[in-house]
Amino acid sequence: GGCYLAYGLEIPTARVGDFDTELCEEFFWGFVRHANLTLHIKQLDGKNSHHIIEGTFKSLARTLKKAVEIDEKAKDEIPSTKGVL
Repeated sequence: GGCYLAYGLEIPTARVGDFDTELCEEFFWGFVRHANLTLHIKQLDGKNSHHIIEGTFKSLARTLKKAVEIDEKAKDEIPSTKGVL
């Protein structure tokens, strides 16, 4: 498919508790493959592994919520720059 992941996290520790931090990238690859989408993840700052991972998941959730919301000002339009979805 046309899926792609630009993964830009630098997680400083190998584990957070019992969680293997290398699994983050594996999760996101699985997510983009099954959702058939492109996802760019870019870490802007951070040193704490837990907070880097938590912030990434929270920002993805907020982005997905915004992506599926109906814009009342454009509710009868196709939400694509190409005119199709």
